Amino acid sequence: MRRLILLRHAKSDWPVGISDRERPLAPRGRLAAPRIGQYLAQEALMPDRVLVSPARRTRETWELVAPHLLGIPEVLSEPRLYEASAARLLAVLREQPAAAHALMLVGHNPGTEDLAATLVGGGPDGARDTMHEKFPTGALAVIDLPIDDWADVSPESGRLDRFVTPRGLAIADD
Repeated sequence: MRRLILLRHAKSDWPVGISDRERPLAPRGRLAAPRIGQYLAQEALMPDRVLVSPARRTRETWELVAPHLLGIPEVLSEPRLYEASAARLLAVLREQPAAAHALMLVGHNPGTEDLAATLVGGGPDGARDTMHEKFPTGALAVIDLPIDDWADVSPESGRLDRFVTPRGLAIADD
């Protein structure tokens, strides 16, 4: 059994004159990312390995999530996550080592959302419907895969364990 944790970067800003790759998090994103980190810790969702897109907004998201985790995973910058399609993300997944039982990807849309839609073949209807409706910034999809090796991951083989958004966590806390 493998677990994939997909995290779309938190809300980013659009400063004039800054390239897409160097866009920072917006104030709302700086508040949301730690909330996701706290949720991961509370739910004991600890990745063994984390792949982070080299874009500034994904790096900043990870830097705000990481301090809340209950351990220190292996963290790698993965250039192929930037502007990646679901097919490219799936190829990256299939290359991951067997030692990584729980893998987190910190990336972008539409690739992250498309990968989740490609992989999920089961799970709670409500969570699946919400995920298919919109995969907003800061959203987290946890997908369980009944495989022993990442090379065996295939479309619709996963079960969505949960789909969480920063807005949903804010409502739950109020």
